[in-house]
Amino acid sequence: MALAPFVIRPSVPWPEPWHTVALAAGLVLLGVGLVLALAGVWSLGDNITAVPRPKDDAHMVEHGAYRLVRHPIYSGIILGALGWGLFMHSGLTLVLVLLLFFLFDAKSCREEQWLAEKYENYGEYQKRVRKLVPFVY
Repeated sequence: MALAPFVIRPSVPWPEPWHTVALAAGLVLLGVGLVLALAGVWSLGDNITAVPRPKDDAHMVEHGAYRLVRHPIYSGIILGALGWGLFMHSGLTLVLVLLLFFLFDAKSCREEQWLAEKYENYGEYQKRVRKLVPFVY
């Protein structure tokens, strides 16, 4: 599902000036999303795992990308997919981005339960840092 927005073929180009605006905004969002996701991976360091449950020997990460949002890898993928949808002028991709947002939001709820069980100060971190959209949500 996470890759679906990236494999959709482009649709009919949008009329000007929206065509150019969508191309530019799409490239910016794609780049920002890529940087955010990679910064999330970098910030996790040895704590990164293929499964959402934290490792037994992991420590809580609040630095780097995790100062902006609690799930920067998910946020980066969502932003990148949104950028791709704009760049490709694909309405279907933009709809899939919305579904992707809801998928990652639901997935992160369970992950946050595990994190709260493992780290006693996770609740305070949740109050300070937004989940997926900096300063908003």
